[in-house]
Amino acid sequence: MKVDNKRDFNSDPFNQYLGLTLEETRQDSARVKLQIGATTPTGINNSVHGGVLATITDMAAVTAVFASMRDDDIPGGTADLQISYLRQAHWNWLEAKANVLKKGKQLATIQVEITNNERTLCALGRVLYALKR
Repeated sequence: MKVDNKRDFNSDPFNQYLGLTLEETRQDSARVKLQIGATTPTGINNSVHGGVLATITDMAAVTAVFASMRDDDIPGGTADLQISYLRQAHWNWLEAKANVLKKGKQLATIQVEITNNERTLCALGRVLYALKR
């Protein structure tokens, strides 16, 4: 499956609303940036809302999987998402780095690290992405 991930990702209205941009894709990996602004949903103490962090986790993981797809792979969707919130995120931007740990015939396992602009780890996620054949 061949797609222009960066163009498609960055022009998506939902990603634009949240302030998400796809910075880089490589085989089995992706890097997504969240620019924190006035419209970024907030949680406790004006930190970035946990739902936004879960969304970044999912978006980075899916993009990493798409970067690893072969022509006979058919996307099936996120099957499971787990996230550990390690500290509140209050900084100017956050970055999610996703790496495909294993890709089988039906599932891909992706690890996602979310860091702030000081490179401090704020959240750690794991996503199972379903594939169809």
